[in-house]
Amino acid sequence: MTASPPPAPRPLPPSEEHPLFTLVEIMARLRDPQGGCPWDIEQTFATIAPYTIEEAYEVADAIERNDLPDLKEELGDLLLQVVFHSRMAEEQGVFSFEDVARSISDKMIRRHPHVFGDHAYDDLADQKAGWEELKAQERKAKKKGGVLDDVPAGLPALTRAVKLTKRAARVGFDWPSTDEVLAKLAEEVAELQVEIDAGDQAKAREELGDILFVCANLARKLDVEPEDALRATNAKFARRFAFIEAELAKKGRTPDQSDLAEMDALWDAAKAAERK
Repeated sequence: MTASPPPAPRPLPPSEEHPLFTLVEIMARLRDPQGGCPWDIEQTFATIAPYTIEEAYEVADAIERNDLPDLKEELGDLLLQVVFHSRMAEEQGVFSFEDVARSISDKMIRRHPHVFGDHAYDDLADQKAGWEELKAQERKAKKKGGVLDDVPAGLPALTRAVKLTKRAARVGFDWPSTDEVLAKLAEEVAELQVEIDAGDQAKAREELGDILFVCANLARKLDVEPEDALRATNAKFARRFAFIEAELAKKGRTPDQSDLAEMDALWDAAKAAERK
């Protein structure tokens, strides 16, 4: 199939009247081979994808910090990514931003028959089951019949592990409780120790992956998002280490001029300060 030529950019309308349409037109202008931005023109789906992921994380960060003004800005950056990908697709004659919006609108209506139709669910659990059944029907229509077929490979590894085990659990492949998961975690830790003692780096890497996978499974059983949990722990570590640096600075020193015993004591002091 021969791609149709890209539509010529049109004059920008007043943004206060048509903000979304204006954004679409701005991107068309940026991608215009005759006078657009050289950087924007040379981009592809593959080169923009990392920015799309980064912007999604920045949205999550703004939410984590409860910074609503920043959230507004980051959501705009994420929306720009959707418009960027849509423009590149339109240039190839595949789909447009309007098609993207229409597709998700149709999906939301289809997946909410209790809101946009006359279907009634008994309770929230019944609604969730109905949602999953609708998604299963969509996978079948796309000829993705395998239980795990449409779990995106590009997800963060911990998030994908949760989704994989959640999907498997729906067909009965799951531990009955957290007790079995914790027992498996202890087993995997012991196996990692064996490989560390043997000096086998490749097998130690594999066993460490198994441990992380079990931890993701445990997070699912506890209804905890592992990325959120680890993000909070990262922030806690950074906060406590900053305390160590500040306390050492009062003595005119830096961490590399200290030792583990002193920094460990300051770490305990940081923990104690947080409990006050």
